[in-house]
Amino acid sequence: MKITALNVYQVDLPLKEGRYNWSNGNYVEVFDSTVLEIITDEGLKGYAECCPLGSAYLPSFALGVRAGLAELSPHLIGRNPLNIGQINRAMDAALRGHPYAKAPVDIACWDLLGKATGQPLYTLLGGAAQEDVVLYRAISQEAPDIMAQKIESYAAEGYTKFQLKVGGDANDDIDRIHATRAVLKKTDLLVADANTGWTRHEAARVVGAVSGLDVYVEQPCLTYEECVSIRRRTALPFVMDEVIDTPNTLVRGIAEDAMDVINLKISKVGGLTKAKLMRDLCVAHGIPMTIEDTWGGDITTATIAHLARSTPSEFTFSATDFNSYGTVNIAEGAPKRVNGRMTAADRPGLGVTPIFDALGAPVAQYS
Repeated sequence: MKITALNVYQVDLPLKEGRYNWSNGNYVEVFDSTVLEIITDEGLKGYAECCPLGSAYLPSFALGVRAGLAELSPHLIGRNPLNIGQINRAMDAALRGHPYAKAPVDIACWDLLGKATGQPLYTLLGGAAQEDVVLYRAISQEAPDIMAQKIESYAAEGYTKFQLKVGGDANDDIDRIHATRAVLKKTDLLVADANTGWTRHEAARVVGAVSGLDVYVEQPCLTYEECVSIRRRTALPFVMDEVIDTPNTLVRGIAEDAMDVINLKISKVGGLTKAKLMRDLCVAHGIPMTIEDTWGGDITTATIAHLARSTPSEFTFSATDFNSYGTVNIAEGAPKRVNGRMTAADRPGLGVTPIFDALGAPVAQYS
């Protein structure tokens, strides 16, 4: 099998809530997502989606995905997409860094591998380890009382895990954490995710002020070293996200006892190949994971579901149903939330079919 063409689509994903706010005043109202179609000489087509969380979250941005695909495409035409290791080596040789731009190529090749072998991706990623996966709901940063009201509303939809967007003013964040924890059941989990937004002294103050609550602290500061400093000052369970971006940083974090949980974003690390490697390292070392991505729609949600379903439940801290946040459907057959959980399809590959009326015409074609 050989790659004969790549088609690139751009689609806007508006939010049901209208706006998503996180640390330091950052927000997005409409997400800019890229969908990749890889066409082969045997008629099979593979799909993937990549949607950065704006341009001020990670070293990634929407136009960068499409620019990266333009750079990579000449090095992919004629290659066997089922030889995923070779595909990744070719991309790394052609473009230094930019893992998020390589991620859709890697994921689309996994989709093709599933279709070529007649197997769902969760089987290829290690086999079904659970029937469905528990989801968390991100609570956009707002006033404490509004965030508490939203948690109550989403709890009624079946969610039991909540990721609170903090990383703003320390006084406000302390109030946000107290107000939201107060409306939850004892069995519900709350994660205070600062998304790198606190300075070290602010983070130290916040973790001290909420030390008596049942809450996880996620990525309080910008750098790994600052986060580890806060980790050493609190007994609260600790989550690392933005700074765990390669297998090497994961190995360092495990060796230095830097976290209790990691947030494993598939496109952040370069696709399913590296995400599976990091997932397996976490399982081997007893580190649970939130398995997700930076953002996306139906295709991203399907990708998350397959990796999560092939992960043992005790190491699946949570996963994300991004397609329930938006107003636009871009693929048939995507996972749907049921009582705070979702599952991956048993169909070959990702098990989804793009809705081309929603995607429109390709914004770029390479052959």
